[in-house]
Amino acid sequence: MKKLIITFVLVLMPTLFFAQSMFDKFEDEDEIVSILVNKKMFELMSEVKADSGDESTKQLFSLIKRLDNLKVFTTENAKFKAEMKKTVDAYLKKYPLEELMRISEGGQTIKIYVKTGATSSEVKELLMFINGGDGDDTVLMSLTGTFDLKEISFLTDYMKIPGGDKLKKASGKK
Repeated sequence: MKKLIITFVLVLMPTLFFAQSMFDKFEDEDEIVSILVNKKMFELMSEVKADSGDESTKQLFSLIKRLDNLKVFTTENAKFKAEMKKTVDAYLKKYPLEELMRISEGGQTIKIYVKTGATSSEVKELLMFINGGDGDDTVLMSLTGTFDLKEISFLTDYMKIPGGDKLKKASGKK
C-alpha cells in the first residue's frame, strides 16, 4: 500500500508543477531576457525597512509580502516570439484564466488575464502577454500570490518591469 501511495504521488507531481515548468523553458535562452523573483526574495524585500514613511511605500511593502513568484520574459527574436505565443495559448487551455483586458496598438497586442481569489477584487494569478510587432519586444509576465490588481502598478514602477504601463491601464491607475 505504501508503494502504491508513493507511486501515485510521484505520478501526480509533474502535473502539480506543470504550470511553473511551461514558462521555465525560456529562462536559459540567450535571445530572451529573464527576470525571476521567488517568494524568498519577496520576503527579503518586505523585511527591508523603508526610509520613507509615505503611503505609497507602505503599500508597496504590504503588496510584496503577499507575492509568491514573478516571471518576466522579453525577446525581439521572431522564433521565440512565436514560441512564447504558443506556450501562452497552451497554458490558457490547460489553466483557463479570465481575460481582463485586450489592447491593440501600434502593431502590438496586449492581453491581461487573471485568476480571481475569494473575492472579485482578489487576484491569485496575473498573466500578461504583449505580442510585439516588428521591432517591438514580446513580453510574457506571470505573477502569483494574493493581491489586488490596483496594487500592481506600485510593483511595476518599483521594479521597472516591461509592460508595467499596460498594467496601470488595466488597473485604472494613471
